[in-house]
Amino acid sequence: MTVLVTGATGFIGSWVVKLLLEKGVHVRATARTLDKAEFLKKMDKGSGAILDIVKMDLLDLNEVEDAVRGCEQIIHCAAALPVGSKNDQTDILDPSIQGCKNLVIAMDKFGRVKNLIHTSSVAAIRDPRKGNGAMHNREDWCTGASLEKNPYGFAKTEAEIIIRNWVESKSEPKPRLITIHPSIVFGPILHPSHSEGSMAYIKHFVKGPKFVIKSSLEFVDVRDVALAHVNALELGDDGQRYILHAHRMWMHEVGELLQKARPEKKWARRVIPKPIAFVFAIFHPKLTVEQLRKTWGKWTDFDCQDMEERLQIKLYTKEETILKSIESLET
Repeated sequence: MTVLVTGATGFIGSWVVKLLLEKGVHVRATARTLDKAEFLKKMDKGSGAILDIVKMDLLDLNEVEDAVRGCEQIIHCAAALPVGSKNDQTDILDPSIQGCKNLVIAMDKFGRVKNLIHTSSVAAIRDPRKGNGAMHNREDWCTGASLEKNPYGFAKTEAEIIIRNWVESKSEPKPRLITIHPSIVFGPILHPSHSEGSMAYIKHFVKGPKFVIKSSLEFVDVRDVALAHVNALELGDDGQRYILHAHRMWMHEVGELLQKARPEKKWARRVIPKPIAFVFAIFHPKLTVEQLRKTWGKWTDFDCQDMEERLQIKLYTKEETILKSIESLET
């Protein structure tokens, strides 16, 4: 059995590759640039494991077709995060939406896919109509999103719809589909490039100023997310959406956790006054005034329902996730 893992050099994708190789699986890993995938070759391999690395840009249909050819098992992790985006259309929407369109074209061409595990996000579940402090579950959908308003939520929602519509269009037996919806992903990194993206929140505590903004972090451990993808190849209900979420903490609470666990260092715990935060955002390279306006004091939560039971996962504690995240960023 060969498992195609798209986005294999990313934070989630590389952990998926690691777990599959440890299980002795033949992995075909895709990367936009082959030299950035060199670190995958150093991963431990279980008996029978094989790693093939292929060049694939989601926007290049020929490369997508070459990657998909001959694969019955696909874990589609490739996507883009909004952190630091300069052009939402090309940086966020195109990789998710056009990338999924190219993927289904390629899967149609070869017609061999039996299992498709699609990495989505809670961004495709969070319904803004519920308001601040709402609880969401897998029956919810992001509504009213667009390029101008919530481009990331729009991209993840549209990508999932493309995948689901494709599966529904197929004759029996249809490919088996499971979508995985992580909240913010933290945990130990496998490559220095993983310190950006979602891990930028944790990186702040290592290299940032000694204050925080009033921001709520809904997060899950990358090791749990990767295991969910791997287990979903055999476990879970066909067609189901599984939310991967473990903890919600304000940024100052993360600082307090670190101060208690690592008292030898002074950690960022003080919440900066809101007016000063907005001035700070004007000069910050990645934090914008608009982002601050949307997130200051806002929070939400997610109900994983039967995810742990169905995918046989025991979620890491917040201490395990935060401390391992910090550890990996410091080395």
